[in-house]
Amino acid sequence: MSDSAPLSRGSTTAGDTPPGPSSHQSRSLAPDLARGFMLLLIALGHSSVLRAAWSDGGYSNDDPISAFYNAAAAVLLDGRGAALFAFLFGYGLSQMYLRYSQRGYEWPKFRGLIQRRGFWLLVIGLLHTALLFFGDLLAAYGVVTLIFFAALRWTSRSLWITGSIFLTAGTLVYAFGIPQVFQSLSQPETVTPLSDMLYRFQWPMMIPLVVVGAVFPVLVGIWAARKRLLDEPHLHRSYLRKVAVYGILITIVLGLPYALINGGYIMTESMVVYNGTYWINQMGGYFGGFAYAALFGLLAAKIGDRRNKVVNALVATGQRSLSCYLFQSLCWMVLGAPYLIGLGNTMSELGALGVGALVWIFALCVSALMAKRGVRGPVEIVYRRLTYGRSASSNSKAEPKVPAGV
Repeated sequence: MSDSAPLSRGSTTAGDTPPGPSSHQSRSLAPDLARGFMLLLIALGHSSVLRAAWSDGGYSNDDPISAFYNAAAAVLLDGRGAALFAFLFGYGLSQMYLRYSQRGYEWPKFRGLIQRRGFWLLVIGLLHTALLFFGDLLAAYGVVTLIFFAALRWTSRSLWITGSIFLTAGTLVYAFGIPQVFQSLSQPETVTPLSDMLYRFQWPMMIPLVVVGAVFPVLVGIWAARKRLLDEPHLHRSYLRKVAVYGILITIVLGLPYALINGGYIMTESMVVYNGTYWINQMGGYFGGFAYAALFGLLAAKIGDRRNKVVNALVATGQRSLSCYLFQSLCWMVLGAPYLIGLGNTMSELGALGVGALVWIFALCVSALMAKRGVRGPVEIVYRRLTYGRSASSNSKAEPKVPAGV
């Protein structure tokens, strides 16, 4: 039995039709704000990864600017965007569960719904990997949903105990497993559309590592949604401030050793030392992700109903986060692949960073325009229809309604 008002096996319902996605009026501001910002972190992180993957030189610390960027990215971007992604994913799943629970729907019906969500997210992630980007996160989150859906009914104590195990052991497996997987991948000598796709076909081997790295922030997100930390941030200002301050401090302190190595300020040939500092940095990344979420909770509490165009654009992007996430990968494929425009082989670190920011800004503007015209994200429409059935996507002009946004 959980302390989160679990669904009853014998509860009565108003009918056999599930409640479906909640209306956009009931969506909380802070999670969507955070999702919009999360996409910027992902855009900046992926821009560097893809530039290195498609360039002749890969990562470089040859000039002071590149060295500083590589060090700063280690403590501000590396693992932080993914941690925020996973936290918000767990938060959204818990919001969805609590909404169904409050309406008295039976657990078996909800379990089937959440399993469909996990399955189709896995499918979308595998297609994303095959067609666009080797660093997909969606498939792993689909697996987390399929394996840990019952965590929605766990007690807070169970969430934190299990999460703590994955915080330490999970990140350890991830940090020391990544180099082994990289070394096992067969990289093409000449990059063509076919060889690039065949290379991406090997990346599902990464899914188990990403899964063990995602469990902790997902479970924390489930717990945070029960406390309504981002739904009612005005009631939790003191706590959110502590999370923001201590989270940033912890993420910098734990990330500093790896950052100095990543920027070339400290040289080491020991893989144990390198992987060890990377492991500590990954643990610190979780706290950075939580700090970012807390900051947007505080921002939402300050904004209240006084939303300007920038806030509305961020919210619109957050409500279409799945479409925007895949759109960013499409842009980088077109812009960076050597067999297309080929910018990935010509840009500096800062150039790639700028292009990543521009891609995010473009997605921000398009999302704002779609919101103004009442158009939902195309991938959200498909995902919702696969999950809920035809009735959930019959009105293509409606605003995004699924609270458990990716």
